[in-house]
Amino acid sequence: MWNRFISRTSAVGMALAWISLTALLMAGQAPQSAAKSAVPRMPDGHPDLQGIYDLATMTPLERLPGHPPFLTKEKAEALEKAEAERRAKDDQPSRADRPAPPVGGDTSAPKSFFEALEKAGGGAVGGYNRYWLSQGSAYTVVDGQIRTSIVVDPPDGHVPPYNAAGRKRRAAARATPASDAGESQDRTAEPPGAFDNPEQRPLGERCLLGFGSTSGPPALPDYFYNDLHQIVQTPDSIMILSEMVHDARIVRMNAQHLPKNIRRWMGDSVGHWEGDTLVVDTANFNNKTRYRGSTENLHVIERLTRIDDKTLLYRFTLEDPDTWDRPWTGEYTWPATDKPIYEYVCHEGNYALGDVLRGARRQEAEEAAAKAKK
Repeated sequence: MWNRFISRTSAVGMALAWISLTALLMAGQAPQSAAKSAVPRMPDGHPDLQGIYDLATMTPLERLPGHPPFLTKEKAEALEKAEAERRAKDDQPSRADRPAPPVGGDTSAPKSFFEALEKAGGGAVGGYNRYWLSQGSAYTVVDGQIRTSIVVDPPDGHVPPYNAAGRKRRAAARATPASDAGESQDRTAEPPGAFDNPEQRPLGERCLLGFGSTSGPPALPDYFYNDLHQIVQTPDSIMILSEMVHDARIVRMNAQHLPKNIRRWMGDSVGHWEGDTLVVDTANFNNKTRYRGSTENLHVIERLTRIDDKTLLYRFTLEDPDTWDRPWTGEYTWPATDKPIYEYVCHEGNYALGDVLRGARRQEAEEAAAKAKK
């Protein structure tokens, strides 16, 4: 715009334009300086990102069918109110004279994103009741836009499709659960042998990593409960603790990545500051994590920026040429909270895992007995 303006003015006009531009720049510096000084800082001068943040949100990772990229305030408020009313209804005591549940459980179509998640998590017979859930009650707002997906690139709000290598690898690896594999409610829906040994069960079920990439990277909402994350910051290291399955990531500041032969469940995270933004570069994943079907060569860049005294903006980009033909990016806000993080008492080999395997043996025995009667 300024080049177009200058080309159409005389020398005097150019001088006046430059004077005006200088004045505008100086005027624009004042609020920026004020905003910068308002950001809480550590003794080393970098922004203080420490605190506990609640990542729960009604914004899904990927945009739902038929939804626009952004919601109007009125539409968002209507959807948030409807979801709150649904949950309030679920909170009510059950009637003593209620009829028996339908044979085979509730197979009615879900009417909202969260209702669909709950039906998937509990199956037709149901899972956790409302008492155990602590879900997001509002949509993520970034730059004044009420977002309908965490994924912002590609612009359609969806993770890119798998390329040929990714599809081939995923088909061969179905019996080896990845970090974001869900818990199955139907033994027959999984590959043969998936319930034979504890090592073949999902990592979250084994209490090794949080469900659905709550541990990160990327750090994503669980959409059920335990969405709190805590940041503890020093000049040399930054710790990001996830409430879900007590995962703790250590970001080594201004360091080099470990040798390629050293692989970690959550990758090797090194960080540096770009202005007031913390940039975390993570590589060296092991071949058991495989977020969304990726390989151990997954590369994740995260950016955390304090946008006010109670909010962080979290942005991430994933790249793995052996899985997707292009990188993809997401972002959402991390609001601060005064809620405490409670211990998630989950450990590998807990009694629930034993119950899962015993249940599979019981089901197999019943199926074998039924076949023998024929």
